[in-house]
Amino acid sequence: MKSVAKSCPITAKHIKIALVGQPNVGKSMLINSISKANLHVGNFTGVTVEKSEVLFDYKDYHFTVVDLPGTYALSEYSIEERVTTDYLYKEHYDLIVNVVDSTNLEKNLQLTAELMSIGKKIVIALNMSDEAQKEGIEIDDKQMSLILGITCIKVSAATKFGIETLIKALIDEFESEKIENKLLFSEAVEEEISLIVRSLAKHKYKDENSYRNVAINILKGEKKTYAKLHDNPIWTELQPLVIEALKHIELHHESDDIKEAFASEYAAFNRGVIHEVLKYAKEIQKRTLTDKIDAVLIHNIFGIPIFLFFMWSLFQLTFEIGSIPMDWIDGFFSWLGETVGATIANDDIRSLIVDGVIAGVGAVVLFVPNIAILFVGIALLESTGYMSRVAFLLDGFFHKFGLHGQSFIPLVTGFGCSIPAYMSARILKNDRDRLLTLFIIGFMSCGARLPVYVLFAGAFFSESMAGNILFAIYITGAAIGLLAAKILKLTAFKGVDEPFVMEMPKYRLPSLKLIWHTVVTKTLMYLKKAGTFIAAASILIWFFSNYPHNVELQESFDAKIESATSEEEKREFENSFAQEHLKQSYLGQIGMFSEPIFAPLGFDWKMSVALQTGLAAKEVVVSTLGVLYSLGNDVDEQNSSLKEIISKNIPFASAVAFIVVIMIYLPCLAASVVFTREAGGIKYFFYLLTFTSIAAYSLAFIAYNITKFLE
Repeated sequence: MKSVAKSCPITAKHIKIALVGQPNVGKSMLINSISKANLHVGNFTGVTVEKSEVLFDYKDYHFTVVDLPGTYALSEYSIEERVTTDYLYKEHYDLIVNVVDSTNLEKNLQLTAELMSIGKKIVIALNMSDEAQKEGIEIDDKQMSLILGITCIKVSAATKFGIETLIKALIDEFESEKIENKLLFSEAVEEEISLIVRSLAKHKYKDENSYRNVAINILKGEKKTYAKLHDNPIWTELQPLVIEALKHIELHHESDDIKEAFASEYAAFNRGVIHEVLKYAKEIQKRTLTDKIDAVLIHNIFGIPIFLFFMWSLFQLTFEIGSIPMDWIDGFFSWLGETVGATIANDDIRSLIVDGVIAGVGAVVLFVPNIAILFVGIALLESTGYMSRVAFLLDGFFHKFGLHGQSFIPLVTGFGCSIPAYMSARILKNDRDRLLTLFIIGFMSCGARLPVYVLFAGAFFSESMAGNILFAIYITGAAIGLLAAKILKLTAFKGVDEPFVMEMPKYRLPSLKLIWHTVVTKTLMYLKKAGTFIAAASILIWFFSNYPHNVELQESFDAKIESATSEEEKREFENSFAQEHLKQSYLGQIGMFSEPIFAPLGFDWKMSVALQTGLAAKEVVVSTLGVLYSLGNDVDEQNSSLKEIISKNIPFASAVAFIVVIMIYLPCLAASVVFTREAGGIKYFFYLLTFTSIAAYSLAFIAYNITKFLE
């Protein structure tokens, strides 16, 4: 194939193509398989949805291909579907290339049938033809072209089969006169279409689309067609016809929903097409391996317990294996602090470097093994195709709480990091469902909260129990999230549920390359945050906890320390001075001011400060506690573990309440910014702040008092 990417002859004819298809049909891969094509990436006007344009030349033709977001139907439930629908109805282009999955033809033809009513020239690319052949699926593309009145070409983006044939078909379609496609409906619908067509012809109504397609679109309630007709004098005569037509169609389908009626019409049409063009080369005598695995993993009774077992195993591994290198990392940072500290004469600078930077960053880096193991587990479940099946499995369960099975994907992503979780909520069909899911994602404990959980689980429980406690914390957070979803669904997000659609890919062996890339990328992001943002936060916390200096207090305690008669008495005076100095510091003043607010939860001022610094990043909670409690009582070289200090200085009931707040309150600053952008405005941030603050405080208060009663 001769193609030129950078320029085209002045006499070349320009063909603009709208590339349309359902999600996961290989649109982008298909167009990228054209050699020497140039990819231009931007955003559609006014939205954050990515816009990809591919430019290439073939002989005397210059092609511009606009890769539209994948959509199951021409609707406006999601931003992506809205963008695709608006583009197809409002923008200028010459051809539609409808990419369909040859292994799932009937489902894909649902969108094809809707595209046929737009009135544009269409070419159908039967993609994944190689996979269809392997599965014994035979599609008669010639017969299909005759039945639909649309050119159908077998292609494979993976093997580049049929690409040049497809391009030639596009040129032929562009150069030829438009032929009416053969979208047919039931007798009742066809009767009403004919009445409207006659009325349009009688008044010589002018439209770039055919009268038949105008009639179909007005019956479907397509907004652009409806608005144009509504402003035309013809509407006074046409409106009674349309009202009666809709009543007739709804009566015929025994439904009061015209969209549901047309969906039924399209499905019936598609089944007729399938019957004529699709055959199986051989009968499958036994179930496939995927069917056998699904029979177990998504079993109606055992499916959810199996999933919970997988998640429990993941958290057990996260704690058990992750704890092994923690001692090495802890030892390294202790050695580093001592080594660096010995070279610095100035007390303030030494304290800044050792107690601020090294101790603060070290407290966060300590939990890198746990984070990495959690990322490995989630990536493994996703790459095998299991996560999609869990979404299908949980759909019925989620609907009880006002969520969709599709919500499961962003919610599980939230266990890793809230930022990609908020972005992945775009898969949801309409704004109400998407917003509800966005509000619940924060209840799924992200990896940044894991260090806090590991710290407190290790402080109050044995190593054999810590993994179970960790699992219980995550499951409790998820359960609270579901209850919150139910409350929001009954109040702020009332509305009718939309039908659930979820792709279930075949099981695949996990891609080690993909898992490695995912884990390394996310872990490096975590370390980058530890080395930059958290380091800066640790320095600020150190400064606020060490200044202002109280000279009188220091001189008073110096005299006491000097006159001490034993090492134990000397250490007690040193620790008492540290406590008093910390109380009078800027950080202490902030903590003392906010302490009455958190007193009903059993928090001292140090815990209050840690929560407030956690608004910047949840990992900072650990480094803050490290800075604050490392200056407390009973701290010496034999008892330097932060876990031991936590267990001695914080009552168990207060620790439980603290974990509840960490579990529920506002996500970190970076995640909050992404939430605000995805939700659609700053007002939603304040809604989230109010909602999570009330929920966190109320549930922590209940947890504190129940735990205190049971102790």
